[in-house]
Amino acid sequence: MAQLSVKVNGYVYNVGCEDGQEEHLQAMAGEVDSRIENIKALGGNSGESRLLLLAALLLADELHDLRLEREALGAAGGSPRPADDGALGKRLGRMVGKAEQIAASLEHP
Repeated sequence: MAQLSVKVNGYVYNVGCEDGQEEHLQAMAGEVDSRIENIKALGGNSGESRLLLLAALLLADELHDLRLEREALGAAGGSPRPADDGALGKRLGRMVGKAEQIAASLEHP
């Protein structure tokens, strides 16, 4: 397991990830940091926990919208299959697992 330092909202966090996933983890940290910067630009500059929560909610909202779009395409006969297919479920499961690993490493640095 690789150890990586990521910077979010000016703070450096040491997190673990699977070998070879370092670049992906850096990109995901960049996504979270981008959401936090957007929140702060709107005047939402508050505590670190609140900023992280708001960023997580924004990302969850985007994921929810993508699921709805995918389901709508499936219902309309579009090429993507409905969101309940096995591949998407497995992918979402992996994403949840990675998020839980990151959260656990933040709780116990």
